This record gives sequence, C-alpha cells and structure tokens, in this order.
Amino acid sequence: MNVNKTAAVAINPVFTLNNAIINVTPPSGTVVYEMGIVQQIVSPNSGVLTGANFNQDNRDNTQQIWQRYYRSVIRNTYDVIATTKDPLRSNLVNMAKILQAYTFLVLTDTYGDIPYTEAGKGYTDQVVYPKYDKQQAVYAGIIKDVSDAVAALDAAKTRETADVLYGGDVVKWKKFGNSLLLRIGMRLSKVDATQAQSLVAKAVASGVITTNADNVIIRHDANYLNSIGQLLNSTESNNFYLAAPFVDYLKKTNDPRLKSIAVRYVGASSGTQQTAAKANIDPAVQIGMPFGYDNSSISGPVKALGLASFYDFSQADRTRMNKTTARAYLLTASQTNLLIAEAVTKGWVSGNAKDYFDAGVKAHMEQVSEMDANSVVSSMAVDTYLKENPFSATTALEQINTQYWISSFLNGPEAFANFRRSGFPKLTANPFPGKAIKGDFINRLTYPNSEISVNSVNVKAAIANQGADDLDTKVWWHK
Repeated sequence: MNVNKTAAVAINPVFTLNNAIINVTPPSGTVVYEMGIVQQIVSPNSGVLTGANFNQDNRDNTQQIWQRYYRSVIRNTYDVIATTKDPLRSNLVNMAKILQAYTFLVLTDTYGDIPYTEAGKGYTDQVVYPKYDKQQAVYAGIIKDVSDAVAALDAAKTRETADVLYGGDVVKWKKFGNSLLLRIGMRLSKVDATQAQSLVAKAVASGVITTNADNVIIRHDANYLNSIGQLLNSTESNNFYLAAPFVDYLKKTNDPRLKSIAVRYVGASSGTQQTAAKANIDPAVQIGMPFGYDNSSISGPVKALGLASFYDFSQADRTRMNKTTARAYLLTASQTNLLIAEAVTKGWVSGNAKDYFDAGVKAHMEQVSEMDANSVVSSMAVDTYLKENPFSATTALEQINTQYWISSFLNGPEAFANFRRSGFPKLTANPFPGKAIKGDFINRLTYPNSEISVNSVNVKAAIANQGADDLDTKVWWHK
C-alpha cells in the first residue's frame, strides 16, 4: 500500500483548541430565533426564515447551535482534554475546559437537558449514542470544571502562545473562567439563591473581566468569517430588520449607540434599492419593524408610517456592525459590570451599584466603538447619556437588565438566557396570529431532528424528564 510520507501523523493540540475557539461564534440561526425572541431583529418573511418572527418551530434553525457546538467545539475541546498528556502543558487542558464549559452553558440554556458526561466521546471512546444529563447536573458539572480549571492554571507552566483567544495569557484565562462562574451564578438566582450568592461572591473576589482589554472576542478575517455577517451580507441581506422595540427604546433614551448600530435606506422600494446613496445612519430617521406581521400584512404598517416598502425599515448596518469580518463578543466587561451591579443590589457583594452600572454602560459604548471606525461613540456622548438616564435604586433590576439586553446585541443566546432569567426588558408579546406556542414567549429551542431519529432512546428519556420537546417547555432554572 502507498504511504504518504508527508502527511501529518500528529497535530499540536493548541491548533485543535483554536479550531474550537473560532467556532464558538454564534451561528446565523440565532438571528432567526434568539435575537427575534428578545425583539432586537425581525423578518417579515417565512419559509427558511420562519422562527421567532411567527413564534413557530423551524428545526432547520433551532438545530444550528447544537450542530455547530457539538461537532466543531465540544469534539475539539474534548480531544485536547483527553489526549494532552504532557504535564507541562496543563494550561492548555485547563483553557480547553473553560471554553468547553462556556459551550455547554450555551447548549443547556438553549435546550435544557443535553449530552454532557458522554459528549465528545464518539472518536475517543466510540460513544455514538450519548445519554442526556439533566440540566441541574450539567450546571453542577460545569461549575466544578471551571472552578478546577481556574485554580489549576499556572503561569509557571508552558505558555500556549499560539492560542488565538488570549495568546496563552493565564491571567486573562482566569478572568474568563471567573466571569463565566459569575454568569452561571446569576443564572441560578431564582432556582438556588444560596448557591448563586456563594458562587457570585467567590467569582468576583477571584477577579473577573471589568475592562474591554480582557473581553472574550472571536476575531474574524477573510478566511474565518462571522456567521451572522455572512448571512446578512449574502442571501438574506434584504430580509432582516431592526425590531421596533429595540429601536424605539434606543430612540426614547437618546442612546448614541443607535447611530453606531443602525442604517436606514430611506425610500427603498426593493432590496436592490438599498444602496449607499440611500443609506442614512441619523438616529432621528431610524424606524424599527414591528412584530406581528408577515410579508403580506406588513403592508399595513408600511402604509401607516409612510414608507416606500418594508425595505425602508432600519437594519443593523451590514457595512459596520454586521460586516463579514466583524468581531463576535461572547463575554464582556459590560456584561460583567452589569451583573456585579445586580449582585450589589441584591446584597451579594459589596460595592456601589451605580458605579458598576455606569461602568457597564460605558464599556459597551466603548466596545461598539471598536467595531468600526464609523461607529465610534464619543466620551462626551457617553457622559451625556449617563446624565440623561441616571441609575436609580428603585428601578435597579430593570435598568441593569435592560442595559444587559443592549450589551448582548448580536450575542443572541446570552440575550435570550438573561431575558428569561431576569424578566427584563419588559417586552410586549409578539402578536402574530399564527403562533405555535401557548405562552407569550418562546422558552427554549427544540432538539434537532437528527438526534430524534438517531439517538431516539436518549432523547425520549430527556423529554420524559424535562417536558415536551416544544418551544413552551421551560429549562430548569427558568422560574
């Protein structure tokens, strides 16, 4: 038999970790569901774009996080953890554990019960029908995994300089892990307040991400494109619009971020008329698309608002915020500061809630400024906004979590999770008449058809435990 003498027989596991890292960017399906559920982006079109816009189950899109994360993230992080035996490279293993825990958190918050203890073992252990773990057990596992990994990271060991996230910086990876524990702790606020308080206090005391220099960012380029940017710059460039609740809130509060996020092709009567000549980023002219309409009935609001067509509504600017090489922000200083502000409000940690709130808002405005040279928010605009929208202890939880909603724009899974946890912002249910849900909002996404057909025994066990495999069933911590 011929043997290829130049083929690789082994790979440096840091490159396997990098492959996992670049695939953590939220897939394009999050525009259809998570960002639609929290009413930031909407489409009036059906077919492949059916989702939160109509409160209907479209498993071509609900499966996207599952398939990307298990196939391209968990498979790789588990491989690094299982096969890296060199004790001097223990940092690499612990970095992989933190990234893997982040991924499992998104998966379990999205679907509920998921494969956890047997996940990723298809190649190494031939476990091709993994059992599903209850969400409570998944949470317990990832808390332990992250806590152990943070404690074990050691600057005296080999620094993994090829790591594309932090260049092997152990201090930054520790902050990532602690900030993840803070997020997990806040998620438990209503289901186990005692554990939540303990976890939050320990995470904050150990050191979390409080400046944008430490943000968890996936950087894209011409070779590794942003999934959402790809979607909105190709086949669906004319089909998604900023939702009215999002635009209206930003306009009501004179939020300078609206100018950084939005564009309206004024007078466009078709997709081909969305040209640079018609582009306008002035906040005063932005108009969000309302919920409750399809491709036909949207003509009512179009006429009432005096627009040329639905192509005349505002979009998330695909030449700035949603360009194909746009960064993806997964865990940020803005989000962390806001969660600490809530923890202070609850009496779980010491500090000044207003200071953390202001820092969270400021950090996101600075983060937005990083996205594009034409999206910069001036320091004067930041100060003016905070003066015009001051923190108030009487409405602290609503203010904090409404800002978290804004700070999580384009990170649909996190915005969706925090909306369910906190109940904020206060949104009016999508009134579309053909909805397939019993309640006001979608509570989880459904399992992939591939799982139902191939791993049916374990899927059925999960359904028996947590409830029907539909959009109404709540995950364990959603109270």
